[in-house]
Amino acid sequence: MVNSNDADARKLAELGYKQEFDRKWSGFHNFAISFSIISILSGCFTTFAQAWNNGGPVAISVGWPIIASLIMIIGLTMAELVSAMPTAGGIYYWALNLGKPIHGWITGWLNLLGLITVTAGVDYGFANFFTYAMSKYTSAFDPGNLKTIFLVFFVTTLIHILMNIWGATFIHKLQGINVWVHVFGVAAIIAIFVLIPTHHQTAHWVFTHQINNSGFSHRAFWIYVLPLGFLLTQYTITGFDASAHVSEETGQAGKAAAQGLWKSIAYSAVAGWILLLSFLFAATDEAGITKGGGSVLGLIDSAVPGGWAKLIMIITCLGQFFCGMSCVTAGSRMLFAFSRDKAVPGHKYWTKLDGNKNPSHAAFGLGAAAIIVTIPALWSAVAFFAVTSMAVIGLFGSFAIPIYLRWRKGDSFVQGEWNLGKKWKWMAPVAVLEIVFVSIYFIMPTTPAGVWWGKGFDIKAANYTPIGFLVVIGGALIWWALGAKNHFKGAVRTLD
Repeated sequence: MVNSNDADARKLAELGYKQEFDRKWSGFHNFAISFSIISILSGCFTTFAQAWNNGGPVAISVGWPIIASLIMIIGLTMAELVSAMPTAGGIYYWALNLGKPIHGWITGWLNLLGLITVTAGVDYGFANFFTYAMSKYTSAFDPGNLKTIFLVFFVTTLIHILMNIWGATFIHKLQGINVWVHVFGVAAIIAIFVLIPTHHQTAHWVFTHQINNSGFSHRAFWIYVLPLGFLLTQYTITGFDASAHVSEETGQAGKAAAQGLWKSIAYSAVAGWILLLSFLFAATDEAGITKGGGSVLGLIDSAVPGGWAKLIMIITCLGQFFCGMSCVTAGSRMLFAFSRDKAVPGHKYWTKLDGNKNPSHAAFGLGAAAIIVTIPALWSAVAFFAVTSMAVIGLFGSFAIPIYLRWRKGDSFVQGEWNLGKKWKWMAPVAVLEIVFVSIYFIMPTTPAGVWWGKGFDIKAANYTPIGFLVVIGGALIWWALGAKNHFKGAVRTLD
């Protein structure tokens, strides 16, 4: 019988890389890391206000299953790609293999930006929830103080870096624990919202009611305001490319990584929708929730007594904390792989593995970058939504390039053990169009005060997502033109 690890190592060798990581991740652990980064305990809670204020219940109850179905199509096309090319670089390696070096270059920088900002968004969201939860016990934590929230965010990210450096030998086991935290935690929260409140909203209100707290005219509701609310779904169900990034550590990766990717989306989509519906049916104090900024925190306090509210907060914070840990894990693998092909400044440092065959230097670099990109949150509450928008556009933008290149490749693409048969012919175009659609909307202002050069413009209300992309992607393109195109020729083989 052929040892599966030997077969995986041979497959990796065919792609040009030697086996450097230990393959200690099972198919379940591979699924667990993507499921953990999607984390409905993170996204559904921290970006609830975005959907509440931009569409209201209809953006959540109806918008979630529609957008989640489109994301499922994106995930299935990516699952076919990871089965054929299971590498730590994942997304950008696919673009390299299917296109030209410039495709891999742009894809890599988009993906790296997305992984940095999704780490920032998750840990900052945790900091916000943790600060609010602690304020119920001590006045030392002020949930309205941006400096306090940023300090908690900074410490949290530092802890996640240290966990990925010093806990490398058991961090894959923590991914498994996190799955059960989400399974039982989400079930408990749904039960609380169903059984504890004395009154619930009607199904008609949940599935048809509209809210527009954006400040934009209601005449723009369907074409502008409502799509802004889709950030809830698009941001929550992302990060599933983690299954690709840890594929070099996964046994039977050609099948396990593909299944881990699409199953993490499917399970999160269903469970997330049920969780959000439980929120909406319990949201009987619409005015109070809106007064509180549309945050799910206000919904929790108005729907259930203090003791139950505290239990929900504890479960949520625990899930979000594990989610941030997983983000650093996946992001460090991508930084390692991109540096392995000499695409990142200081690549020799980021590719060093420690005694546990863990990219600890890359974990530090990824976490440090997440802290830096979140600095505007010290003075702007809107910065969190800019970070989440950057995460969505960066990650999904990087997905679109190899998906398109695979579609262009047509029948000449060599499918892996897990594949779509002929379904890629319609799935790939749908996936790319969805990504283009949401990317356009998520660089737009979320409030009239954030309209650049508009009347009453306030820099603190601006969505700085376009600036972030201009700096990172613009810089990458300039770098490419000035010399990177001469030395970045694609994957740097680590064996003959």
